[in-house]
Amino acid sequence: MKKLIKNIDLSKPYELESLVDYQEGRVVSRTLAQGKPLSLTLFAFDKGEEISSHTASGDAMVVILDGTAEITIGEETFELKKGETIVMPAGVPHALLAKENFKMLLTVVFSLD
Repeated sequence: MKKLIKNIDLSKPYELESLVDYQEGRVVSRTLAQGKPLSLTLFAFDKGEEISSHTASGDAMVVILDGTAEITIGEETFELKKGETIVMPAGVPHALLAKENFKMLLTVVFSLD
């Protein structure tokens, strides 16, 4: 059977935020699944690190696992903290900035059309 979720042991409980560690001056990622129809990636951002404005071809849902992030979608800016979620729509420019160290789970859902 093909393993669809990678870089993590299956049938084992985890606290998601423990699967990616902070590194000074870096954005660290751990891909759990990638392809159509979706991708799952864990991220850890050091304070002040960012992903500059870009667009994605799928709807991107962010779940904040730790810390605080500033997320800009189009012309609106939101400050999210642990436990909060936001969806960045496909084709709309968005950016992320670590107001403090933060971790997130990013799920991107792509159209199969």
